[in-house]
Amino acid sequence: MPSIIVAIDGGAGSGKSTTAKGVARELNFFYLDTGAMYRAVTLKYIRCGGSEPLDMKLVQEIIGSTHIDLVAHNDDNRVYLDGRDVTLDIRMPEVNKMVSPISAVREVREWMVNLQRLVARDKNVVCEGRDIGTVVFPHAQVKIFMYADLEVRAQRRVRECAEKEIPATLDEVVENLKFRDNYDSGRKHSPLKKADDAIEVDTTLLSIEEEIALVRKIVLEKMSPTQSPS
Repeated sequence: MPSIIVAIDGGAGSGKSTTAKGVARELNFFYLDTGAMYRAVTLKYIRCGGSEPLDMKLVQEIIGSTHIDLVAHNDDNRVYLDGRDVTLDIRMPEVNKMVSPISAVREVREWMVNLQRLVARDKNVVCEGRDIGTVVFPHAQVKIFMYADLEVRAQRRVRECAEKEIPATLDEVVENLKFRDNYDSGRKHSPLKKADDAIEVDTTLLSIEEEIALVRKIVLEKMSPTQSPS
């Protein structure tokens, strides 16, 4: 039986990560957090002394010497960078500010796409990011594009930071989301955009439970009877 790929794309704070985790849990699929992988390489760049404008020599060195692992843990991934658990470190504000420029580098994206495909090989996967349905898994059986109003996305991100005891104000988060929206949509390599065959889901007025239920319903409708979980 061929493996099943569920590709969920969308901007920061649209609900794609939490929804992907919930759908993966309910269908017993592997949750592949591509954003965490980009955050991990961004953290490595910062810890190696990198700043803006990007030091491309340092970026190239990191690509050739960095090992990133995702390990399933409850409903989430533990993220390991060169053998060390950096699951919380990759959510710090300094990483938020640098992840878009790092993610826009063509060599970084090509390296990540190969790594993501390797991680997903022979698995049923729910994968979320910004170019999953267009670049990473263009032949995914299910493609979802999630979006929500900016203010709602910012409030969600502030709550997430508070839960993880990461300092963040609403104004700071709004500005960061605006920056990332513009940067990710306008970048030359693998920009954020909806795949032609993706199903749009507006999460502005949905609770997380409603988001998970809706996407799970879409996935089950797309799967053949022999592929559906019992």
